[in-house]
Amino acid sequence: MKNRLLLGFLCLLLIGTGCDDQTFEPVLQAGTSGAITSPGGELLFELTENNTADIFGPITWTASEYGFAAAVTYTVEMDLAGGDFSDPEILGTLNGGTSLEDVTKGELNNMLLSRGVAGNADADIDIRIKSEIADDVAPLYSDIVTLGVRTFRAAVEYPKLQVPGDYQEWMPENTETVLRERNDDLIFDGYLYFPNPTTEYKITQGFSWDTNWGDNGADGTLDPGGDNIPAAGEGLYRINVNLEDLTYTAVKTDWGLIGSATPSGWDADQDMTYNAEKGTWSITLDLVAGELKFRANDAWDIDLGDDDTNGVLEYGGTNIPIASDGNYTIELVLNSSDYTYDITKN
Repeated sequence: MKNRLLLGFLCLLLIGTGCDDQTFEPVLQAGTSGAITSPGGELLFELTENNTADIFGPITWTASEYGFAAAVTYTVEMDLAGGDFSDPEILGTLNGGTSLEDVTKGELNNMLLSRGVAGNADADIDIRIKSEIADDVAPLYSDIVTLGVRTFRAAVEYPKLQVPGDYQEWMPENTETVLRERNDDLIFDGYLYFPNPTTEYKITQGFSWDTNWGDNGADGTLDPGGDNIPAAGEGLYRINVNLEDLTYTAVKTDWGLIGSATPSGWDADQDMTYNAEKGTWSITLDLVAGELKFRANDAWDIDLGDDDTNGVLEYGGTNIPIASDGNYTIELVLNSSDYTYDITKN
């Protein structure tokens, strides 16, 4: 009997000692999460430059139930479909409300582009509602709703130089005939189509003649107020201006595709056709699974690839993958803020 009492006393002593050495912070799991009521799953939302100010949604849900009166904070989280929400985009946070109505389609488009979704592409996103009432109560999460969205490629505003000439009636105020500084390095680059064999032009900074350059002596150096610059003939020219040392180049370009996905592999280009009205190059042809790039004049002096697989091209960029065999229409766009392309399987 004494041994049993002693053993019991020792057990109580050990239990008491353990409680003194540990600090318990209980996390309670309580209540039932609300459910998303709109938008419904599998809908396709088209995001465009024309609807950036429109509301995405609204996103609505039922209130979470805790069995007692509680002030609930709701957070609307988004991730790409199949993600684990370890680093979600926060669409909005509300204290007590059950409807989010201030996320615009433009904001959603920017979030998706920042996540690596290409412009002008379809993507699936997951949305869930997180409910919280206190730090020591575990949050509740609604079931996930998966939605389809179609992104758009947002135009980026870069610093510009203007290129007035006889091809556009010598108008420095023309906002389309410009070169752009894309890398904050005083180098301006762009493509302009000269329809006549005897085109002349100049470079201006601003939409007036107040600051302008020409080329005295046709030596590739820009001179303030200098002579008109003659083009070598009709065609699409890449014009590159270094404003730091006042030099420029003008190269007439014809574009094609090359790569393991094309019929001639890396040995020869597939010539593209220029549409002067649209300002784009295009081609329709059979491709195989592989890679390709765009290059000018059947040479590697000027070539474009896609470093981030986001539809925006870079000089000397990474090869563009083609996932499967098929007939494709490919368009190259050089008259926009960024150099872009579209690849469509027919």
